[in-house]
Amino acid sequence: MKQLQKGSKKLLNAWAFYDWANSVYTLTVTSSIFPIFYSALFISQTGEKIVYAFGMEFKSTALITYVTAFTFLVVSFTSPILSGIADYIGNKKNFMKFFCYVGGAGCIGLYWFELEHIHISLLFYFMGLIGYWGSLVFYNSYLPDIAFPEQQDRVSARGFSMGYIGSVLLLILNLFMVMGQDDGAAKMEMMRYSFVTVGLWWILFSQYTFYWLPKGTSSGHKVTKAVVFNGLKELRLVWHQLKEDLRLKRYLGAFFVFSMAVQTIMLVAVYFGEEEIAWGTADDKTQGLIVSILVIQLVAIVGAILTARASEKFGNISTLIVVNFIWMSLCVYAYFMETPLHFYIAAGLVGLVMGGIQSLARSTYSKFLPDTEDTTSYFSFFDVAEKVGIVIGMAIFATIDQVTGSMRNAILFLVTFFLVGIILLFRVPKTSTNTN
Repeated sequence: MKQLQKGSKKLLNAWAFYDWANSVYTLTVTSSIFPIFYSALFISQTGEKIVYAFGMEFKSTALITYVTAFTFLVVSFTSPILSGIADYIGNKKNFMKFFCYVGGAGCIGLYWFELEHIHISLLFYFMGLIGYWGSLVFYNSYLPDIAFPEQQDRVSARGFSMGYIGSVLLLILNLFMVMGQDDGAAKMEMMRYSFVTVGLWWILFSQYTFYWLPKGTSSGHKVTKAVVFNGLKELRLVWHQLKEDLRLKRYLGAFFVFSMAVQTIMLVAVYFGEEEIAWGTADDKTQGLIVSILVIQLVAIVGAILTARASEKFGNISTLIVVNFIWMSLCVYAYFMETPLHFYIAAGLVGLVMGGIQSLARSTYSKFLPDTEDTTSYFSFFDVAEKVGIVIGMAIFATIDQVTGSMRNAILFLVTFFLVGIILLFRVPKTSTNTN
């Protein structure tokens, strides 16, 4: 196979196509059908939302939250080591494939999710989650390898847009599968089949990306016992470089703070809508939440494109500052939401800034990187900042919710993170600055 040249249209499209392949996981499993399935499973089998696992009694939502947080911690600690190894041996594509297949297999395994076998069921959930986020470490690190700086904003936005389109298409198919059934048992069975379709979609469509992506950018080394230590050594060198580059260091600090709030909102949005909005009947609630998720995904396509265009005209940092102001205003608006219409409006606004801030944050970091072949190690720091932020953000959100008894107070508190993020973005130098 002939290796494609950096910046070529086919290579850029092949890279972006992985978003089409893997984004079905976040929409179907993380945001829509699995949460509905998980809740219905308790109601249909136990009549209450209590489960025994790991020798303890858990609320159903608490258990899945703990498993989610634990998975992010695992990714946070392992991705720097794995990415350092990938750069050292020069084959990041194999690592990306491994996590892709683990994630896809985990999704397929959710077909057998049962409370009677809760530990193996949670293992399948863990596999899907770690497969998705683990593969993103290596996927994101390919961006500076396949695209020139002036191409990175647009190709990053293209990836997110393709992901939104692909995930919505499969979700619509899954919804027809589920809503076309008359009784509850048949609907649950179709939900199980929807998890299988996610796993197959993810694995099959990723093959186009794997076919065209280069193997890696470093010279190949044999895998030995010293590889792990060499990977850690590379990470230590990257850390020193980060401390020396004032622009990159300050941007990472700002990203850590505002990403903490963004990712927390995205993870708790469905639960907030379920608990705080007056939907009426249970069916109205289910349909309303699904419609809101679709609105977010569709509007996010436009948001990612508009944000990329704005960054070209006004600059990445200035655009990120404006987007953070919008997010901050959304938190204040969410505190006062009560009706379904309020929630639909919020969903549209979230979609507008969700895709934009994610794609622009990724491409801005890529632009700020020094001239190096060890891009995976640098992106692992980016990934770790995001994942640790998720764990901290979720913990703070849950604590405020628990202490005050209201998710509204917790969502309002996130204003603080966006405000601090904006202040830190103002402090990012316009040009690369060495602190030595």
